[in-house]
Amino acid sequence: MVKNKEGLQEFEKELIKKEKVDVKKNFRIVDALFYEAAELGIIPLKNPLDGFETDLKIANIINSVPKTSRKNIRKIK
Repeated sequence: MVKNKEGLQEFEKELIKKEKVDVKKNFRIVDALFYEAAELGIIPLKNPLDGFETDLKIANIINSVPKTSRKNIRKIK
């Protein structure tokens, strides 16, 4: 259990700032994830539009929220 949560978060922020981005490593990770998904049969999708209706409904609900409410929600987090 972490006793000093704020200290740990500050340490992590500083570590991320100092860390350099390794583009080649990131591409290798994406490639590995892609091949793993293909091996598991997740991609290619049998029907690429499967679940599109649900995504569209969620997007419509999110976009129907007034922008002032969205700003207030961000402040709460």
